[in-house]
Amino acid sequence: MHADNMHHQWLLLAACFWVIFMFMVASKFITLTFKDPDGYGAKQEPLILTAVTKVEEVHVPEEKHWPEEFQPTGKAFSGNLIRQPLVHMERLELLRNVCRDTALRDLSHTAVSKFVLDRIFVCDKHKILFCQTPKVGNTQWKKVLIVLNGAFSSIEEIPENIVHDHEKNGLPRLSSFSDSEIKKRLNLYFKFFIVRDPFERLISAFKDKFVHNPRFEPWYRHEIAPGIIRKYRKNRTETKGLQFEDFVRYLGDPNHRWLDLQFGDHIIHWVTYVELCAPCEITYSVIGHHETLEDDAPYILRAAGIDHLVSYPTIPPGITVYNRTKVERYFSGISKRDIRRLYARFEGDFKLFGYREPDFLLN
Repeated sequence: MHADNMHHQWLLLAACFWVIFMFMVASKFITLTFKDPDGYGAKQEPLILTAVTKVEEVHVPEEKHWPEEFQPTGKAFSGNLIRQPLVHMERLELLRNVCRDTALRDLSHTAVSKFVLDRIFVCDKHKILFCQTPKVGNTQWKKVLIVLNGAFSSIEEIPENIVHDHEKNGLPRLSSFSDSEIKKRLNLYFKFFIVRDPFERLISAFKDKFVHNPRFEPWYRHEIAPGIIRKYRKNRTETKGLQFEDFVRYLGDPNHRWLDLQFGDHIIHWVTYVELCAPCEITYSVIGHHETLEDDAPYILRAAGIDHLVSYPTIPPGITVYNRTKVERYFSGISKRDIRRLYARFEGDFKLFGYREPDFLLN
């Protein structure tokens, strides 16, 4: 009887060990299966510069092998997901998901061409890349980088006419580097850009370039506007300057590119974020939103590890708030057909960055 009890006890003990062993194996399997390889701070995948170089794949060695000047800096590279507010994690996750959507591929993907590299400004001293998206408060971010690069000691000292003078502002473009230097920076630097509601941005571009034109850039009114009017104005007897309706019809035309080529780089004020910054090809660290810039600007400075060196200029009250009434007023006289064609072109920007389709398209 005693021998039987001992036998049962040994069987019970063996069973317990077996259960514990299987639980450990299962836990390890779950950890490996659900670990997110694309998590913020994870090592980035090699980038293919299809329009810049013939090399098909960039093999990036471990960071410790890079020279000191290419070591990443800033809190954003700590790999600690908890340090990043949920909203920024959600934005990057949404971007990754939309980039994988094959139905939107033509609207979300673009080659990393010289046009894109011309839009990206470099701060080597602090390992930062900033992609310019015009009409989204980029002047202020340029001022931040100009100070960080050492051209001026404070934002207040920078003359307005210097900010966009790329011969004098001390901001090199990424396109000015060799292919290998470009790849190193794209793989290792802190990268960010800012977006806003795509239709509100188009209204801002129209007002700034064709109505007020505060920088006295005559080519918008005297060269670009007449070109759009000749092609897209319905009422040929109308002699007024460029109207928003003409602008919308031009932007929504699937064959707009023949005019874009004539207009050159001036089109950067209204082309898509996809065309400007290649967000599905370049792994950005942070995407700021104009509508939440009061919170996003300090976060970007902290994430880049430069918040102790420079501050984002004071934002006037209400300037970043989405103006629904203004947008609806501008589009009130536009035909649904033209608005739908415009949305079809900018749908990638709406979906990639979480902007809702305008209500006046749903009615």
